[in-house]
Amino acid sequence: MKNEPAQAAHGFSYSRSEFEELVDFALDHARKLGATNSGAEASEGCGLSVSVRKGELETVERNRDKSLGVTVYVGNQRGNASTSDFSRPAIQRTVQAAYDIARFTAQDPVAGLPDLDDVAPAGAQPDLDLFHPWDVTSEQAAELALRCERAALQTDKRITNSEGAGVSAQQSHFFSAHTHGFRGGYASSRHSISVAPIAGKGDGMQRDAWYSSMRSAAELASPEAVGRYAAERALARLKSRKIPTRECPVLFESPLAAGLLGGFVQAISGGSLYRKSTFLLDSLGKQVFPEHVHIDEDPFVQRGKGSAAFDEEGVRTRARKVVDAGRVEGYFLSSYSARKLGMKTTGNAGGSHNLSLTSRLTQPGDDLVQMLKKLGTGLFVIELMGQGVNYVTGDYSRGASGFWVENGEIAFPVQEITIAGNLKNMLMGIQAVGADVYNYGAKTVGSILIDKMKVAGS
Repeated sequence: MKNEPAQAAHGFSYSRSEFEELVDFALDHARKLGATNSGAEASEGCGLSVSVRKGELETVERNRDKSLGVTVYVGNQRGNASTSDFSRPAIQRTVQAAYDIARFTAQDPVAGLPDLDDVAPAGAQPDLDLFHPWDVTSEQAAELALRCERAALQTDKRITNSEGAGVSAQQSHFFSAHTHGFRGGYASSRHSISVAPIAGKGDGMQRDAWYSSMRSAAELASPEAVGRYAAERALARLKSRKIPTRECPVLFESPLAAGLLGGFVQAISGGSLYRKSTFLLDSLGKQVFPEHVHIDEDPFVQRGKGSAAFDEEGVRTRARKVVDAGRVEGYFLSSYSARKLGMKTTGNAGGSHNLSLTSRLTQPGDDLVQMLKKLGTGLFVIELMGQGVNYVTGDYSRGASGFWVENGEIAFPVQEITIAGNLKNMLMGIQAVGADVYNYGAKTVGSILIDKMKVAGS
């Protein structure tokens, strides 16, 4: 694999081959103790984070951590333990601890490693180009953060203050193996630049923030672009007011639309399904979205933030349609949750992989301006507060701020309101998805227009 880390070249303390030795030693010791099956993973991460505020350096943090985790099965009993000490005696003690926990844990008929035919074959794992170490010094990182904050403060004299700007460069690698034949691991990186400017004075102050995050530092937005955009967002919110309580259409800005997609994923994930703690129980094959909506999962996107050739259990991943013409085509299952449900794993132990929500109705020109026209008169939401989502019932109620839109044009900013509805109705009520596509973590989606929600204001 092209992205296997060299030991010293990229700031790692351990090489891939050293990790393989540690993992094999742990598995061998588990076998000697009498484990039926076992798995182990060695990992290491390191990075630099720098923050500045009002033109001054605030913090420089370097992080370095390592871990070896071991899972041991004695029949259907499972034990887990981990250590940050990579000495042989410490690994033996960790394996012993996992073995002892397994022996005294209750029997669980569905516990165990993934089925042999689901395991990703060793040696056939594609290089997804996830590792782009950033050789940035703390001085260089501080200068980038200062440039970002300076650009925000210089955008307009009404930008009066700043909560600071930051630059982060992070990288990690791991190797994992288990006794059903899985062996695999890779290195990855994630870098970011962010700023949070404040506009206005006194009671009329408004803050907003923006950031850029990529696997490769070369693909980050310029510090100046991040700073100016964050400042423009804060300025747009000045003179916010409340609005009277009403029911109206709501347009979710694309980063928030990614949150709606995340809520859907949680509702059709294994744990929620087998515990029966979801409003989308037994939704396989059923219409949950309008017919124009599709959701695709693609684990093989080059440099994707959710890319992986295998999941956390070593199960091979697959590109698939999760929702086709509004119908749920598949859940998000690990081996354990799949067995609980009498189904097959979908390769989603550890979460989803590069989801994109699209609409057949979206035109290439459906940018935010067009989406506001489609909204007509209603609420455009750019920030949500609180955790008011009940996944058992689907009830949704969150604090919000954004803009009141009339006849397709922004009329004025609004704050201190609550938007409420039920996720079942909200998903079915998606009228349009914008071409203003934004990648938020491992989710890619444009702004989403929902036909109606309750808006509680003054």
